[in-house]
Amino acid sequence: MFESKYSKVLTVILIIVIVAIIGLLGFLAYDYYQKYVITADTSDFVDSFEGDVQDEQNENTTGNENTGEGDPLDQIESAQGSGNGSTKVTYKGFGVLGTMEIPATNFKYPILEKVTKKSIETAVAFLYGSGINQPGNSVIIGHNYRNGLFFSNNKKLNIGDKIYITDNAGNQLTYTIYNKFETTPEDTSFYQRDTGGKAEITLSTCTDDSKARLIIFAKAE
Repeated sequence: MFESKYSKVLTVILIIVIVAIIGLLGFLAYDYYQKYVITADTSDFVDSFEGDVQDEQNENTTGNENTGEGDPLDQIESAQGSGNGSTKVTYKGFGVLGTMEIPATNFKYPILEKVTKKSIETAVAFLYGSGINQPGNSVIIGHNYRNGLFFSNNKKLNIGDKIYITDNAGNQLTYTIYNKFETTPEDTSFYQRDTGGKAEITLSTCTDDSKARLIIFAKAE
């Protein structure tokens, strides 16, 4: 009888272990799939965004022809801007101010125009400042999920690394990282820093332990 009860206990433990392993593998598989899909989608968007901007600028004098059915990303919606040659683009229902590329971390994302719970679960977003590629400082925030998505790899960036930002008018500026530090979540003292009339960006994300903020300064060349 004792052996029978012992055998049943071992069977229950074995089942619990198997279920736990299956659950862990499922979680890891979902995390990998989510990272792959989001990374591929945003990368395709950035490439298509740049092409759409250039195409529409070239066609402004001949007509208002938007992207055709062959466009690889049908969620891109282009419309003529308000008299300044810019385009209005959306990504998954969010307005887009531009795109950002960081070769050192294989980063390619749209910059969404508003910070909401949903928007920063979709891409990175503009929080504060003078505007994309405009003189002054612009603060862009993104999550650190510690899995490579969004700003998870900002900790790997170094002084001198390049950041490329393309705005809705098709202008691309190259920014060079010149400062990297950690601060408290409440610290916003550097938002209104003097940039000497140059365009600068601030990238903000959580540290891996979520107790502080990792801040990166970069200035346009």
